[in-house]
Amino acid sequence: MRALGLFLQRRRHELGMTQEDVAYASGLTRSHYQQLEKGLSRPGVAANPSLLTLLAITASLGVDSEELMAVLRAPAA
Repeated sequence: MRALGLFLQRRRHELGMTQEDVAYASGLTRSHYQQLEKGLSRPGVAANPSLLTLLAITASLGVDSEELMAVLRAPAA
């Protein structure tokens, strides 16, 4: 999930948004969004967001479902 976190962070920076902006627009707390960007749900445990959470975040970042799926399908580095 680290690739997803990096993707979200890059897109957020491109849009000039803060983590708080994205979290609010997505209906999440800032700390929850921050954990997803880091790829963690708690220290040492990989994030496992629900599909609804992913769709809410990507909608707030203007990312379509095809772009999201490409990120999720990419092999881990």
